[in-house]
Amino acid sequence: MPNVTRNKLQEAIQNEHIKVNEKKIKSSYKVKSEDKIVVSLPSPPRNEDIEPENIPLDIVFEDKDVLIINKKAGMVVHPAHQNWNGTLVNALMYHFNNLPEMKNNEGRPGLVHRIDKETSGLLVIAKTEIAMKKLSKQFYDHSIERTYQALVWGTPIKEKDTIKVNLGRSFKDRRIIEGFADNTFGKKAITHYKLIEEYHYISLIECKLETGRTHQIRAHMKHIGHPIFNDKTYGGDKVVKGNRFTNYKKFVENNFKLMPRQGLHAKSLGFVHPTSNKKMFFDSELPDDFQEVINRWKKYNKSINY
Repeated sequence: MPNVTRNKLQEAIQNEHIKVNEKKIKSSYKVKSEDKIVVSLPSPPRNEDIEPENIPLDIVFEDKDVLIINKKAGMVVHPAHQNWNGTLVNALMYHFNNLPEMKNNEGRPGLVHRIDKETSGLLVIAKTEIAMKKLSKQFYDHSIERTYQALVWGTPIKEKDTIKVNLGRSFKDRRIIEGFADNTFGKKAITHYKLIEEYHYISLIECKLETGRTHQIRAHMKHIGHPIFNDKTYGGDKVVKGNRFTNYKKFVENNFKLMPRQGLHAKSLGFVHPTSNKKMFFDSELPDDFQEVINRWKKYNKSINY
């Protein structure tokens, strides 16, 4: 058996449900040339054609070239593993015909960027090939203005700063994006932030992206010790700052229940219109769950300062 094949099988043993010679084996098992290997897939191969779905969209602006969508938290932007239905793309395909697709990004009609499933806020959608091309170039040139608001644990030492830390997949868990302070690994990532208001143990900050890496704000804030409030992936879903008394812990947990997702909202979006060349700017209100959590922390902050 060629070594490359043996290595691939070894990797499969560690990641899939596999029997060798009709027996379950450990990940340390060394595959032999005469072994009979059976792989049990978790689900059968599926048709990956995207189905249009009648899902309501919060359309902030629309003309013949672009759409501005205010995405709710909990909606995946495009179909992918374990999320084949109920996505923004499924909705776009129902409401709009012949949306363009970016080269080498087929199956994602209209999309020139995306935000995470549990992040709410503004997205621009291209309705024509020209709009797709010109908007994509603005993202590539980092000339798109994107402002986020985030609730983070603690208060950054500097009220205003720039985080220049490369981001890449964690060596321990590929689902997580990690900051590499020496910038010898990963891709260049730059986030500008400023403090808006602090509520004793958490703070509201504004972030402006100069680059657009996966999980950029979430990973950068984790890297500097201020994970986003209730961000399960980056450690914000527990008491990070404050005391461990029962009443305080219960207060935090109630806020987690009120906003059962990370406190991150894509608040504003600015770009040059692809055909009129006019500067466009859109802003959005914080979602109700986000605002209610802020209101609760304001009340808590006042109570402990008396």
